[in-house]
Amino acid sequence: MSRNHNSLPLLTQVTLGAILALGFLAPVQAQDKKVDPTGTWSWTTPGRNGGPERKMTLKLKLEGEKLTGKLTAPARGGETRDTDIKDAKIKGAEVSFAIVRENNGTTMTQKYTGKITENTLKGKIEFERDGDTRSRDWEAKRVEDKK
Repeated sequence: MSRNHNSLPLLTQVTLGAILALGFLAPVQAQDKKVDPTGTWSWTTPGRNGGPERKMTLKLKLEGEKLTGKLTAPARGGETRDTDIKDAKIKGAEVSFAIVRENNGTTMTQKYTGKITENTLKGKIEFERDGDTRSRDWEAKRVEDKK
């Protein structure tokens, strides 16, 4: 009985090729997997002029491809203000949105970007002040919604 000695190396090559192909595809699929940002996120920022810290609360909701939400933040006079987020996007674990506020006829826009890892949303806030674009870091923690 004669055996073809070339079939084993060919089979090995095909098997190795398939393993390598799957190995390269797995990270791509993992990166494309969306993280669900739905929930309540909270963080604090330093107070104005050395005042007490300001607590911010962001509620996000992802429905299909549409990301919506509302930011609750302290306003002048100790009251809180709810502001709907605008231009919200999610790509994988990357989230971006804007907060647009008007005060005495002046519009101020803050652009938030961040990456979600487990229960942390960390990124940058960009805004314009005195004609200059500025940025600062922000880091929010997911909080359990009260039932």
